[in-house]
Amino acid sequence: MFRSALILVLALVATWLTLSGYFKPLLLKLGVISICFVLFLCFRMRILDRETAAYGTLPRTLSYFVWLFVEIVKANMAVVRAVLSPSMEVSPKVVKVPAPQKTDIAKSMFANSITLTPGTVSVNMESDHILVHALLSEMSDPADFAEMGVRSAWAVGEDMGDV
Repeated sequence: MFRSALILVLALVATWLTLSGYFKPLLLKLGVISICFVLFLCFRMRILDRETAAYGTLPRTLSYFVWLFVEIVKANMAVVRAVLSPSMEVSPKVVKVPAPQKTDIAKSMFANSITLTPGTVSVNMESDHILVHALLSEMSDPADFAEMGVRSAWAVGEDMGDV
């Protein structure tokens, strides 16, 4: 827990200094007070853990975002192709996509990644699956989301094993 608190404090200090850009004593004192208040709230709510301060997995998360960007571009081209085709072959479908991630942050990353991908929207999240609306029927195969699920879990430090 001490490690998570330290990581959170360092992240908050960096964010405060980056966003304010001023180094006047009054603003620095207000920054320290704000950071202490956030830290107090995290301790009080008992949410100061690896999920709250997940900055230890930053390199993994950044590499996941690069992979996700490529997937977003691919899906964007497929949606544009379908919408601009003369026959407008849009075939919406709602499917259940398995969500075997163990932590809430991994499930949230997975659901948000689905929603960020053009043509798909996470409609509802249950404990073991996500209800997804797909614009095109070829985007609605639950198996196609498996790699994204494994990669999103890996990005936040969760080991999915042989899922």
